[in-house]
Formats: sequence, C-alpha cells, structure tokens
Amino acid sequence: MKFTSVLATFALLGLMTAIEVPFQAINPMIAPALAQDSDMKDATGLTVQQKIDMVMQNKGKFGSGDQLRRFFFGDLEPIGVQPGGTGMVVNLYNKANDYTFSYCTTYDVVVAVKKGKVAKFAASEVK
Repeated sequence: MKFTSVLATFALLGLMTAIEVPFQAINPMIAPALAQDSDMKDATGLTVQQKIDMVMQNKGKFGSGDQLRRFFFGDLEPIGVQPGGTGMVVNLYNKANDYTFSYCTTYDVVVAVKKGKVAKFAASEVK
C-alpha cells in the first residue's frame, strides 16, 4: 500500500467526521432527541423530578437512603445535624436541584424532604 493511499484514506475519514458534526447540529430531526436526552441523568431513564418524587414516596422505608445515594451520587452536601430518627439525622443539600433531604444513618432511611436549603427541619418531621 502506498503512502499516498493511506494519507488519502485518513483525509477522507477526517472530512466525513468534520461534515457530520455540523450536520447533526442543524438537523431538525436530531435536535429534539438531543433535548430529550438532557432531561435524563443516568441509566435509570428517570428525570430528576421523578427521582425526587420516588425518594419522597419511599421516605421512612428501608432502602430509601440507598436510593438517595444512587440517584444523587456526588451531589449531596451535608449542611446540618439534628436530633431525630433514633439519635441524629444528617441534612443533605443538593444544590443541583435545590432540595434538602434529612437522612437517618442508623436505619439508612430518608426521613424528610423539602425544597430549598433547610439547615434544620421541624422536630415533628424527623422523628
């Protein structure tokens, strides 16, 4: 194989790649599919709001803490500790979606969920 044919092959591949990227950006059939994928956060196929709703639905049940960690891995920031559950609960804030989750580590359950940054929940919410 001659050097010029190898060079021509790489040039054609580079040209096809360079043409395909702008074509995808302006093609109206592909644009809605790209916008829809931005709502999906991971392989679960759920939107962020659906994940929050599931955590709210399962709060107080065993495994809800695991669900919280899977859905919001790396996004939770501890902002407070308060009496509740079987001792102390940790309030975890997710700045990506502006929700605070109160988490009992003894039983691995979410005991309260509220929109906004909440440093301390009412005692009746985290019992």
